[in-house]
Amino acid sequence: MRTPNGTPLDTAPAPAALRRSALRFVVIIGVVSLFADMAYEGARSITGPYLAVLGASATVVGIVAGVGELLGYSLRLLSGRLSDRMHAYWPIAIVGYIVQMAAVPALALAGNWQIAAGLIILERIGKAMRNPPRDAMLARASGSIGRGWAFGLHEALDQAGALIGPLVVALVLARTGQYAGAFAILAIPAALTLTTLAFARRTYPSPPGVAARPSDLHGEGLPRAFWLYLIAAALIAAGFADFSLVAFHFERTHLVDQAFVPVFYSGAMAAGGVASLVFGRLYDRVGIGLLVPLTAIGALFAPLAFLGSAPVALLGVLLWGAALGIHESIMAAAVAEMAPSDRTASAYGLFTMAFGLAWFAGSAALGILYDRSVEATVILAIVLQLAAVPILVVVAREHRMRVDR
Repeated sequence: MRTPNGTPLDTAPAPAALRRSALRFVVIIGVVSLFADMAYEGARSITGPYLAVLGASATVVGIVAGVGELLGYSLRLLSGRLSDRMHAYWPIAIVGYIVQMAAVPALALAGNWQIAAGLIILERIGKAMRNPPRDAMLARASGSIGRGWAFGLHEALDQAGALIGPLVVALVLARTGQYAGAFAILAIPAALTLTTLAFARRTYPSPPGVAARPSDLHGEGLPRAFWLYLIAAALIAAGFADFSLVAFHFERTHLVDQAFVPVFYSGAMAAGGVASLVFGRLYDRVGIGLLVPLTAIGALFAPLAFLGSAPVALLGVLLWGAALGIHESIMAAAVAEMAPSDRTASAYGLFTMAFGLAWFAGSAALGILYDRSVEATVILAIVLQLAAVPILVVVAREHRMRVDR
């Protein structure tokens, strides 16, 4: 007999020392993510309006966001495979963090939308490099404490930074009205990210649970449920309008004052943090079927954010943030459950590459459609996400049958 996520019920609990070490590792990496999110989510909260001020159209905003996510996710396949093949989890993660944290404050120096777009994409490339090795270390360390709980806790710390960063940006914008100053202040959390990362590397040169053996990088061994889950996640990503397009909508319609756009984003990140903590814990008990109702509810963000008044739009943004937090935490935990232990980083890379391709296609399509019809944009976002629901039902059934064998 097994739990909903495949853990044998008769397995002896991990030693207390290992559980404590694993929990400390998850928390330290969570603090790294907290500072990193202060920096890059603070920047992302205003990139849409910033590009608009620099002369970009909604199509450009959608394509830039899409290309950024395309590279930010597709390059994770390479990063994940290199991490597994070379067993270079820390080195690749560190390089990625350096690239990402350098790109954020550099936006203060952008003189036109083309340079800004390049830096926005570079930031996504840095994230692509560091996420698979980091998530692989988290996945293996979390085996002794519950993957849903570990990834939920990490995501909550991550989202705490994503809450603070946009608020700092909003304060700077309210005082100065200058985007350059708002980006420049983010150099502080960027520096704190790299300092904390160096401490984590020194404290845990070999993270708990990370085995020192090379992996077989072929696709054999990945269950059918993994591939179905990948398809469902891709549909969700395609319908998940990037916040830069939502913020562009606020700027174009004057629905939300410029200084309050990052405040809305902070609210979304707070909602995501709470949701990831609560539902990550619930995932360990219920399993992946939890995503079925949550995905259906999350699809409602589009009509609320794009068609409502300011208070209704705020509700839509909060729902958007909660859905994003849920998917990022539960998806990470579920992939770890489905993938062989020596192919975790590779599985993350493959999964997130497909996610990124879908995000690119969806963001570009939604941006182009927005220039023609807001209502059509909303309909497409809803249809794409709801199309994932029946696939998730099948995934939940197949995954349960597999772990019960």
